[in-house]
Amino acid sequence: MEGEVEDRITLAKDHKTRPEVLYFLAEDESPDVRRDVAANASTPHQADLILVGDDDDGVRAELARKIARLVPGLDAMESGRLHDHVLAMLDQLAKDSLPKVRAILAEEIKRSALVPKTVILKLARDLEETVSCPILEYSPLLDDDDLREIIAAGLSQQALVSIARRDQLSENVSDDIAGSLEIPAVAALLANPSAQIREETLDQIIEQARQVSALHKPLALKPALSIRAMKRIASFVASALVHQMIESSGLNHQAADGLLDEVRKRIMTERVDDSEAQRLAEQARDHYRRGMLTDDFIADSITANRRELLIQCLAVMSELEPRIVRQILFSKSGRAVTALVWKAGLSMRTAFQMQTEIALVSPAQRIAAQDGKDYPMDEDEMVWQLSYYTE
Repeated sequence: MEGEVEDRITLAKDHKTRPEVLYFLAEDESPDVRRDVAANASTPHQADLILVGDDDDGVRAELARKIARLVPGLDAMESGRLHDHVLAMLDQLAKDSLPKVRAILAEEIKRSALVPKTVILKLARDLEETVSCPILEYSPLLDDDDLREIIAAGLSQQALVSIARRDQLSENVSDDIAGSLEIPAVAALLANPSAQIREETLDQIIEQARQVSALHKPLALKPALSIRAMKRIASFVASALVHQMIESSGLNHQAADGLLDEVRKRIMTERVDDSEAQRLAEQARDHYRRGMLTDDFIADSITANRRELLIQCLAVMSELEPRIVRQILFSKSGRAVTALVWKAGLSMRTAFQMQTEIALVSPAQRIAAQDGKDYPMDEDEMVWQLSYYTE
């Protein structure tokens, strides 16, 4: 009663402090003392019941951490006062007015199957994303009916993303997420390797994705796509993504070549109008004059799928006409594409990226670097390869 704050803090932290003293300190005027009482595992239940209504946010936060740490031992408690005390405190803390307290509790118990389901449902429906999202993504106590009811009731975009990331998501819940038309949630669903998605649901997503570029990458990189689905996806995504889709799916050479041919035909029919081509040609010349056409610039343009600008840049750098550059890129020849990039003064690393992501050269026809970085052909062969298109 008469000690300094530092002395009372020492008492509040000590696990050997007598329960009646900790109970007394639970109503100390100093919030620092009360926080340490809340964190102390030796604090009696009666003191915890006082602290759960404390005016200081930090006190209740410490109490939430302590009570949550007791959850893994609930089974061993079986019944009795401690078991009932923990359950009562969980319920109280799940209703705390401060989101931070509820968020601490949610994070600590998100994977537990031992807490009351009523507590989990309360946290899962919380309007604060920091509270609901960990529970929605990880809690094993939420079944399909719970998740579908929560989705139907309406929830934030990030909360829906959290559900889409759940392990072993069922077809029914996947249908609901796809039907929400929330792009980040659908993207998370596609990126979830354990999510079960019906073929008709995937077809709907593919159709919607034609006009939604944010879905192109997660769709192309979705595991276990059928050949039919890949063909539909390849009809509208960037060529670099088609390459990644083929690589990640492990397609055999014959199937990969067939898919690449379809994409190449699509690309060959795509043409920019004359005014746009002229604008890009002038942009390429300006970049060249300013010394911007480096390997890094070309690599970034490949990643961004700026195909027409790449054609104009390669034309300026190689001193070839754009129509010849275009012809080489659509030739299916890894050697010709490699020679073109060499003529442009770029590295073999860029040449390989150009083969795979822009020219869509089949795996059997690609030319790899020598010793990991050097061109595998000598200058005479490079010139000879280009002569097919320049003479």
